[in-house]
Amino acid sequence: MMFDDDNYPSPIDDGDTMMLAFSIVNPGDTVGQVTWIPKPAVEPGFALIRVLRAGVCNTDLEILQGYMGFHGVLGHEFVGIVEEVNTDKDTVKKEWLNQRVCGDINVGCANCWVCQGSLDSTCCQMSRNHCPNRTVLGILNRNGTMAEYLTLPIGNLHRVPDDVSDEEAVFSEPLAAACRIVEQNLVDYQRPDKVAILGDGKLGLMIAEVLGREHAKHGLTDNKPVLFGKHRHKLDLVHDSGVDARLVSECQDETSFNGVAEAHASKYDVVVDATGSPAGLALAAGLCRPMGTLVLKSTCAAGQEFNAAPFVIDELKVVGSRCGPIDKALDLLQLKETSTAKPGQQSLNITKYVTKSFPLSQADQAIECAAEKSTMKVQIICNES
Repeated sequence: MMFDDDNYPSPIDDGDTMMLAFSIVNPGDTVGQVTWIPKPAVEPGFALIRVLRAGVCNTDLEILQGYMGFHGVLGHEFVGIVEEVNTDKDTVKKEWLNQRVCGDINVGCANCWVCQGSLDSTCCQMSRNHCPNRTVLGILNRNGTMAEYLTLPIGNLHRVPDDVSDEEAVFSEPLAAACRIVEQNLVDYQRPDKVAILGDGKLGLMIAEVLGREHAKHGLTDNKPVLFGKHRHKLDLVHDSGVDARLVSECQDETSFNGVAEAHASKYDVVVDATGSPAGLALAAGLCRPMGTLVLKSTCAAGQEFNAAPFVIDELKVVGSRCGPIDKALDLLQLKETSTAKPGQQSLNITKYVTKSFPLSQADQAIECAAEKSTMKVQIICNES
């Protein structure tokens, strides 16, 4: 069902070739608009997906501030239904047509040494995230999810289980980004490592949901991962995730050398920075022990000075962490409340993070809502189920 309202009437005699989308029309624009654009052509090996819902991410807000210099349809979080598959293999068509899916957002070239998988067992992760010629949904040279339709390679698709709702499935991409930390083996659960997560935004909370459960899954009950954030009402959302949620003021001390309270300074083996701010990164460095690991999970468009001294002096290992395994995220979204749930498998009520949903015709209002400090997650309904 294509949206058609008084504000955005369907083009006359469009021959089903146009679609509604929220797009940054010109390079350099910092404002998007709801507009009609051509429906995408389906390349060989690609699928046409009717988008049901899209999510608004902090990266989308950064892009609207000029990050990546992107123009085109915004958005990279989605769930949709496959309506067309461009392949001559009937078995592939049968496998994917009419399936509800989400997808990996990076589209590789399929020809370079990364995509050809010429390395080792990590090549699938390399191909997923690091093709040097890649395009990225709604971020780099590829139209994104805030539209009635999008296209992705068949190999990027992941089937959504029947017991995962559309509203839940939109979280597969940000939850997968949190799962990437586990996939990278950045936390040693044998020692075990003492972990801190900095930032109670949407991504920080997803990381808390994942790392809290991972800690419990390894049979650990002491030294839970600590989530530091500014907002008690946000911290309360992860009370059942297996983390220790504390106000960030507890670990701050402006009178100390590095601005970190003595009880927390250099006390954590692994610190995950999900603040998206230079100040948060500096605090994360102060929390991390010498020769510890600092994981960077968020991009930041702020152009402030960067002080590398703490990273060099304490010989910190700084690791970037990007897109993760969507299949693992879908496994987490399937966790339901049972009396026999094993440690680390407690149900994940992900919809508690949804603040509001908007129709695609009101995508500009959705963006404004997402930018408000009190907002958690905003979703855009692009088509009716």
